[in-house]
Amino acid sequence: MRPDLYQPKACCGIFSGAQVLLLLSLILLAAALLSLSLGRYDFAPLGSLAELFKYWDLIDGAADPMVTSILLDVRLPRIAAAIMIGSALAISGAAFQALFMNPLVSPGILGVLSGAAFGASLGILLSEQIWVMQLLTFIFGLLAVFIALMLAKGELKQNMIILVLGGMITGALFSAFLSIIKYVADPYSKLPAITYWLMGSLANVNGELLLWLLPFVVLGLLILSLHGHVLNVLSLGDDEARSLGVNVERKRLLVIVIATFLSALTVTLGGMIGWVGLVIPHIVRLLLGADNRLLLPASALLGAIYLLMVDNLARMALSIEIPIGILTALIGLPVFAWALKNAKKGWQN
Repeated sequence: MRPDLYQPKACCGIFSGAQVLLLLSLILLAAALLSLSLGRYDFAPLGSLAELFKYWDLIDGAADPMVTSILLDVRLPRIAAAIMIGSALAISGAAFQALFMNPLVSPGILGVLSGAAFGASLGILLSEQIWVMQLLTFIFGLLAVFIALMLAKGELKQNMIILVLGGMITGALFSAFLSIIKYVADPYSKLPAITYWLMGSLANVNGELLLWLLPFVVLGLLILSLHGHVLNVLSLGDDEARSLGVNVERKRLLVIVIATFLSALTVTLGGMIGWVGLVIPHIVRLLLGADNRLLLPASALLGAIYLLMVDNLARMALSIEIPIGILTALIGLPVFAWALKNAKKGWQN
């Protein structure tokens, strides 16, 4: 990929970087308010907000118990999960794409998704407790990337391709393990649960888990956003980055670990939700340029907006809920084809 593809440019020629982030933040707020009002029971957006304010004693009046129960127990956790997952996947994808200088890289490149899928399936097979599944999802997601890093140990300085190959190996390994789990699982109870989880869904989001994971997701988002300038320098080449005082190996490893950590957390929350980390950063890059100081936070905001809207569609398109992973794939595939066409110019050099 040519270095000039990663040089900053004017944000659509109209807005400054700060204005773009402010605009995306306002759109995210509006999308969250809209999501709060949509569902099997529709409420007016401002009416939903008023009910919550009444419940929290911020304004006068008695809150409707049924409405507040729907909003607090069902919709708010789901909205929070969509924002966390969408932003984490998008910024992780943007970080990986900048690190590998390839806009067609996704968060699953190092095997984290395959490892997490195996961990979740193993948890479903071994226990009825959801926390067991979530814990194993996280552990095996990180383990897959750790194995990839160990396979690339000693070669990471010279060639990032070794790391990618390590990710392919671990991904294939855990995919094989997942096939074994499916083969031995009870076809009447365990196998359907595994299959449904692998399609991704926000229907069974755990509010307590959300609160526990929130500070880790926010911290990861902040760390990656603050490393935008470092990724800009790394895109110039290792030698030039070192001449500018950047510890290339340490910074590269830090970005990989944080992006992987965020990806594993998203799988723990909502299952396998693909394409967000591939599609959103590419759209942001084409619209706003490739300055990672803007690209990373803008990707996080747009990813949150995108997943909120897709989740609304998943809830309301049919009489039954569509797994969100199916919709993100259906939307992501044509965008990927478009991205592939636009990326050819960079590959030629």
